[in-house]
Amino acid sequence: MSEPLVSIVMPVFNAERTLHATLRSIVWQSHTHWELILIDDGSTDATLAMAHAAALADQRLRVLAGISNEGLAARLNQAVSLARGQYIARMDADDIAYPTRLAAQVKFMSEHTDCDLTGCAALIFDDAGQVQGKFALRLSHAEICARPWAGFPLPHPTWLGKREWFARFGYSPDYRKTQDQDLLLRSYTTSRFACVPEILLGYRQERRTLQKLLTGRKNFARSILREALRQNAVPAGLAGLVWQGAKAMVDLLTVPTGWDRRLRNESANGISADESAEWHALWVAATIESTMK
Repeated sequence: MSEPLVSIVMPVFNAERTLHATLRSIVWQSHTHWELILIDDGSTDATLAMAHAAALADQRLRVLAGISNEGLAARLNQAVSLARGQYIARMDADDIAYPTRLAAQVKFMSEHTDCDLTGCAALIFDDAGQVQGKFALRLSHAEICARPWAGFPLPHPTWLGKREWFARFGYSPDYRKTQDQDLLLRSYTTSRFACVPEILLGYRQERRTLQKLLTGRKNFARSILREALRQNAVPAGLAGLVWQGAKAMVDLLTVPTGWDRRLRNESANGISADESAEWHALWVAATIESTMK
């Protein structure tokens, strides 16, 4: 087996309900020079057995079993350390990649050698596969980093970047939430980010819990304070802290009633008829019950 160009890193935990479709979408990639480093983070369901079965059918899948639950950041660092590809791609066990995802992002990176990390447009869907919208696009580094203290509009599962960049900055294992935003905040002043405008990923939007959201706000506030002090940007950092506090208040008011989901869907960019049809075909193909081929 030749050396892969792309190493897909995917920690998983109790993902038996969604893993099958996710793995199908990876195996079907038009770009074939990849490896998937799947690290089970102490699952208690059939996730690990499903992963081993898939690896028997495709040698590009590398499955590692974690005895305990170490968290996403620690497992991502572990996967990056094992990666052989020139590029690292992120993928979650409940999302679905479009067939040309890797090909399009690799092409972009090869044509823009100064870029360290690229995302892509992502369609948002629910557990039933129904389209909910898509993320607002920010294509250039300047646009993505326009308000660093408020966050970076670059969804984590869409990332593909240079392995050296991931190894240099790494994920902070101190964070159970917002690991991606913390990494971007630590690295954006000496890195180059971009986003491919094509929809290349289906992003599953599950109901958010108030505890997870507030933990995320708290963690990112810690990141903001640390970087504001390090960069001697205290006024901007304080503004970022105020913004996170305001967003936390909105969460407290809207999440218990379910209004947060409605507000997010109303603010999401619309999906065209062609985009919806393309997604529906992919959803049906990825979720049909049969042996993965």
